[in-house]
Amino acid sequence: MGQLQEKYKNYRLPQKLQEKGLYPYFRCITGKQGTEVEMGDHHVLMFGSNAYTGLVGDQRIIDAAKAATDKYGTGCAGSRFLNGTLDIHVNLEKELAEFVGKEEALCFSTGFTVNSGVIAAIGGREDYILCDDRDHASIVDGRRLSFAHQLKFKHNDMEDLERILKTLPYDAIKLIVVDGVFSMEGDLCKLPEIVELKKKYNCSIMVDEAHGLGVFGKQGRGVCDHFGLTDEVDLIMGTFSKSLASIGGFIAGDWDTINYLRHSARTYMFSASNTPAATAAAKCALDIIKSEPERIKALWDVTNYALSRFKEEGFEIGDTESPIIPLYIRDMEKTFAVTSIAFERGVFINPVVPPACAPSDTLVRYALMATHTKEQVDRSVKILKGIFTELDIIKA
Repeated sequence: MGQLQEKYKNYRLPQKLQEKGLYPYFRCITGKQGTEVEMGDHHVLMFGSNAYTGLVGDQRIIDAAKAATDKYGTGCAGSRFLNGTLDIHVNLEKELAEFVGKEEALCFSTGFTVNSGVIAAIGGREDYILCDDRDHASIVDGRRLSFAHQLKFKHNDMEDLERILKTLPYDAIKLIVVDGVFSMEGDLCKLPEIVELKKKYNCSIMVDEAHGLGVFGKQGRGVCDHFGLTDEVDLIMGTFSKSLASIGGFIAGDWDTINYLRHSARTYMFSASNTPAATAAAKCALDIIKSEPERIKALWDVTNYALSRFKEEGFEIGDTESPIIPLYIRDMEKTFAVTSIAFERGVFINPVVPPACAPSDTLVRYALMATHTKEQVDRSVKILKGIFTELDIIKA
């Protein structure tokens, strides 16, 4: 037996969950994603998706992806840096920069590689990166790859952030990186307060808008627009895999910084460029979001309805202000049990356990799409209330 086999032969946590009938991962969907999906022999209400705008199965986007494939082929066979740049990549970057209110944008093949590449490239040995301790894993990995000094502050705790900033050189580059919408708990970053600290301590700000685009702000421009602080944020990151119904991501900022990243971010320079189909799909979704404001209104109508229903039924939902609704359980095994029983009864939700949260904060994540109906919400709330009551998580 080799070294790796010896090291991992006792890793059996997934198998233990499978033996208990509690393993919730890698379930196969056998058709288009939507508010209701087929998963093997199960027909379930889908409340585990990040497709906030409900555009994943939109025929206009499917047709745009097909047309791009017909014109350009299935791939680019190289990185953007060399032979992999298409005119549709450049056009999408221009539209995204305008949409989020910045001079330039740069498209990557995934949202994860935006954060892991940009943060790693930005920070030098004499610089500082400051992250909220609930930032997304891609931000964590970007910070780890950086040569900069790395510091964390308590979640949305501005006193803790200021305590750290007071100790740092005024003239040093200090990049504060936060999620606009925190992806597990659904709460927003305290951007107005962060901007005040930026001005006071001479910092820069990067906001991850993965869960904000298509949801907050004018025409879904994100949390930075929602707070009216786009001009105060130095870098805005976004993904295509959620509201834009595709795969990929981008970073937007001033011309000089994007020019540097274009020639320095390794996950951009050394990754194959995004496929024609994915690029065209994202552009089409962006056009739809801008032209159909009723879609975002529908999302917020059903979100506010769901929030009120969960509160009425006694669920603990924390400080969420978004279509992401955490249903706190605070027990690892019960979290897996809720997920499994809900699936059997026709509701798909996601378990959130360490390292995505603290052991004392385990939850199931319930997320809305613009295409969900109030009737679907009512059905799911009734099923989940029954499960939470049976497991003595909430009282009847």
